[in-house]
Amino acid sequence: MSTNEITADAPESISWRHYYGLTKPKVVLLISFTALAGMLLSTPGAVPWQPLVFGLLGISLAAAAGAVVNHIIDQRIDSLMFRTQGRPLPSGRMDTVHAAVFASLLTLGSMLTLWLLVNPLTALLTFLAFIGYAVVYTVFLKRSTPQNIVWGGLAGAAPPLLGWCSVTGEVTTESFILLLIIFVWTPPHFWPLAIKRRHEYARAHIPMLPVTHGVEFTKLQILLYTFMLFAVSLMPFIVHMSGLVYLVGAVVLGAGFIYHAFRLWRSAGDHHAMRTFGFSIFYLSLLFTVLLVDHYIT
Repeated sequence: MSTNEITADAPESISWRHYYGLTKPKVVLLISFTALAGMLLSTPGAVPWQPLVFGLLGISLAAAAGAVVNHIIDQRIDSLMFRTQGRPLPSGRMDTVHAAVFASLLTLGSMLTLWLLVNPLTALLTFLAFIGYAVVYTVFLKRSTPQNIVWGGLAGAAPPLLGWCSVTGEVTTESFILLLIIFVWTPPHFWPLAIKRRHEYARAHIPMLPVTHGVEFTKLQILLYTFMLFAVSLMPFIVHMSGLVYLVGAVVLGAGFIYHAFRLWRSAGDHHAMRTFGFSIFYLSLLFTVLLVDHYIT
């Protein structure tokens, strides 16, 4: 364990930017967007302001808290990987004690907001998602199985369901379909990045799929998952949750994802990995945008 992990002395100056960096703001933004989509899709009319505002706030605070806990637990791993060496904890710009207090305040704020101002079911499900990511995935799955991102992705897939539950107070088939889309999207989204960073994961002794089973096997799994995702993405249309606008968008976007996955599968080494990773983020953002457009014009 490094000195930075156990010290109780803060660095000389900690700015708000260091706290902000701990929350993985780009990830939280995507999570908040999918939670907002779940809220808007849950009702044919306008969403009441209280669950909209406080539900989105509570879910975002929980996502940020999970990110901070992830930073605390993974700081040794982060120090060994070029992509994450500059994060506040491994770089020494933040200490563990301040980060832990920050995570606690975010978690407490999230739970109080959701329980008191939204509904208890959303608070409970959000807390379970937080534990799933911050503890089950980060502490156990990430370090023990090459299927870590598959099962750990369940917690990350929860935001649209949580958003739906914030407004309706219940979990429905439609909200579960939204969760399922992100759940199946997560492996072909993350594995291209894992291919690119496989040597760093190997140095950190993290059993990511390309480390344990090789790059070619991982490429094949990415391709198979994109076909699975294509099928799952049609479910909103099949259950009459959406109309033709969404169907066309899902087919076009799904074909694009399959194209990139196929090119990655056929390419040498990690040649097309980051392009596939980048498209996966574009895919999810636009898929939920099209779902919202369809919801409001049909």
